[in-house]
Amino acid sequence: MAEGQKNRHIIKSVVPGSIAAELSLAPGDELMRINGKKIKDVFDYHYLTNEEYLTLIVRKPSGEEWELEIEKEYEEDLGICFMESLMDQYRSCRNKCIFCFIDQMPPGMRETLYFKDDDARLSFLQGNYITLTNMGKEDVERICFYKLSPINISVHTMNPELRCKMLNNRFAGEALGKIRKFYEAGITMNAQIVLCKGVNDGKELDYSIGELEKYLPYMESVSVVPAGKTKYREGLFPLMSFSKEESADVIFQISSWQEKLFARYGTRFVYASDEWFLTAGLSVPPADYYGGYGQLENGVGMVRLLMDETKEALATFSGDGRKQELSMATGVLIAPVLSGLLAGIKEKFPNITVHLYPIVNHFFGEQITVAGLVTGQDLVAQLAGKPLGDFLCVPSVMVRPKERDFLDDYTIKDVETTLQTRVRIVKSDGASFVRAIIEPFEGEFAQGYTHGR
Repeated sequence: MAEGQKNRHIIKSVVPGSIAAELSLAPGDELMRINGKKIKDVFDYHYLTNEEYLTLIVRKPSGEEWELEIEKEYEEDLGICFMESLMDQYRSCRNKCIFCFIDQMPPGMRETLYFKDDDARLSFLQGNYITLTNMGKEDVERICFYKLSPINISVHTMNPELRCKMLNNRFAGEALGKIRKFYEAGITMNAQIVLCKGVNDGKELDYSIGELEKYLPYMESVSVVPAGKTKYREGLFPLMSFSKEESADVIFQISSWQEKLFARYGTRFVYASDEWFLTAGLSVPPADYYGGYGQLENGVGMVRLLMDETKEALATFSGDGRKQELSMATGVLIAPVLSGLLAGIKEKFPNITVHLYPIVNHFFGEQITVAGLVTGQDLVAQLAGKPLGDFLCVPSVMVRPKERDFLDDYTIKDVETTLQTRVRIVKSDGASFVRAIIEPFEGEFAQGYTHGR
């Protein structure tokens, strides 16, 4: 944000048919005050606009100021989108975590991929996890006053001294005290532990779970995920990967806690992410294990949900003799699961042929096995000359939806041009997965810009 635009709340767009549209608000207008109060950021805006009776002061681009009186339903949205979604500058991360994925990125990628956010407001708006080290006393007080929930916290360890070392921030340990303040204010929380071998695992993990248990019921869940390790770690902390056997040990350790916690509170509380089960070669648990999938975006239960949704979607079809040949690209980790799901589809639709291709991640390193980090250049290099059928399916997590490009800026058009096939982007739910395989793809070749190579 330019210096002159700081703390200016300029309207970017107005939702058609909304209150703002009825009041003739337009892009370029500036919101000055609500009920006589200045607005610092999106926290203030949402809190103040919840009321049924509002008085807005809006400055038009001409400099003219309008005073608008509004009567509406409680919590009814005004329909305003601002130039800055937070109505303030984004706060970048002050830590240098030993497992930070951004520090492991190769040079030369788009600038936005190197930005480390640690902004509490994104926790409420987008579900981001924050470390609490970027929050002052005023921020904590505002959250408690506004009763903003839930707040997602990157805890990693409840050992203050160890947390300072893991985050490379001497204030990281004392920041854990903010969890107590949120608990006392009744703020709903979720926690994340990125597990690093030989650092915060074993007895340290036991300690962290035991400490977080004290904040039930407002601390609703804790996810344990393995640290990601790319090949770009020169000069960084020597992270070690968990083996198949060690992954199984982590699952057993978490399961032991779940049994105790379920008996005490009726919740499993702490959950192992899907990656542990897939790495250990173990079946993912049934749906009731995940307690409503509260940590789904953190990779906890995604596989089970996909499996169950696929089974449900497939049950709506009786099966027939339709013919189709296509291909599907995915990450190495999830490939065995998809292979099993495809076998189930094959039983009902025997004349449909799907070529499943697990893409080895040479760009970030072979230890990165998730589909969301597969790049366009790895995709085209490994699929060149392979049978692709009428079209190629790629999961939506591989590409940005609007730009339709991969992490390395290869576009869908680049892939189609190089492989001479159409690309079908498949959403992550089971119904979309089934439809992508059994229904013809009518899409044309992608249009738009190409990667500058």
